[in-house]
Amino acid sequence: MAMTGERAERFAVGTLVLVVLVALALRPPVTAVAPVLDRILADLGLSTAFGGVLTTLPVVCLGVFAFVAPRLRQRFGDERVLVGCLVVLLIGNLLRAGGSVQALLGGTIVVGAGIAVANVALPGLIKRDFPSRVPGVTALYTMCLTLGGATAASAVVPLGRALGSEWRWPLGLLAVPVLLALLLTAFALRGTTTTQRAISPGKLWRDPLAWQVTVFMGLQSLMAYVVFGWLPTMAQSRGLSPESAGLVLGVQAAVQAVGSLTVPLLCRRFRDQRWVAVSVAVLTAAGFAGVLHAPGAAGIWAATVLLGLAQGASFGLALTLFGLRAPDSETTAALSGMAQGAGYLIAALGPLAIGLLHGATGGWAIPLALLVVCCAAEAAAGAGAGRARTVPSVVGS
Repeated sequence: MAMTGERAERFAVGTLVLVVLVALALRPPVTAVAPVLDRILADLGLSTAFGGVLTTLPVVCLGVFAFVAPRLRQRFGDERVLVGCLVVLLIGNLLRAGGSVQALLGGTIVVGAGIAVANVALPGLIKRDFPSRVPGVTALYTMCLTLGGATAASAVVPLGRALGSEWRWPLGLLAVPVLLALLLTAFALRGTTTTQRAISPGKLWRDPLAWQVTVFMGLQSLMAYVVFGWLPTMAQSRGLSPESAGLVLGVQAAVQAVGSLTVPLLCRRFRDQRWVAVSVAVLTAAGFAGVLHAPGAAGIWAATVLLGLAQGASFGLALTLFGLRAPDSETTAALSGMAQGAGYLIAALGPLAIGLLHGATGGWAIPLALLVVCCAAEAAAGAGAGRARTVPSVVGS
């Protein structure tokens, strides 16, 4: 049954509220850990190897739990699934603050599950309610993701000092904005219901275009998690202080928001997105090369800004492709599940591989060569994924 104009407008407003609030809540549980990781390990008497597990586990969860999201969306509908994700995030954030190793690991898995399902469901929701404005609304979504993550990374250490708790209270207090988002979202969406059609997502796994979108998503995510894990270390190897190296990561994360906002402009300029995809991959490679080889501190900072712009644009483009390459919202969610499920599992290998190569060689030449190769593969996948075509619909048998 068609909705009245007033009800359709209410749906659209509710969707925007949901997109913004959920997006702001998704990144902080991931980005808030790295600044206090050394304090967590020291407090619990854990090794650096455990720290590697703790930072890699969320990425693995993003991949594993992404595969169940389309079925959950089909059974419960977009709004219920996303509200449920906020509840799961609330529980996970509180659990991580429990103080034990078991609570920390269990909470990390719970948080990862909530983020993974929300990551997959949101592109389908955007495609459903804003089919003609996918790039613009996706840009808003990615900007909120980036700003939420950057704010948490910057605030967690000062907040811990102010509260006299180096990591437990700061991680636990991440539940407060999630609770606020949950209450506001429930109010904005009161009385709204949607129905879902039967889907057959397995057909995407046989489609070359779906795989090109997946590989592009996975490789740009790999670059992002290399930045999260290794950019400060790279900067310190160039002579920057630990404080400045941490600021490099914060600036890179903040600049990503600007990069994500360029996606709608670029998508409107080109009939398809091939040149956009290739360009952001090339600029990402140039950013990494500049961080490691640009002359002087000014060169490092300039390369950091370039890297942030390129990665923000590539992340925004990857999410935008889910809607542009799919004919309907159900297929968008299924393509999102495939691309993020397989993509984040690919991404989880990046920080590990870079760390092993850096440790084995004692330098950055070989790791940089691997990153350039990955950027070339990302460009190739983007050249295919950026074509103005669509994957087959998953609706029906």
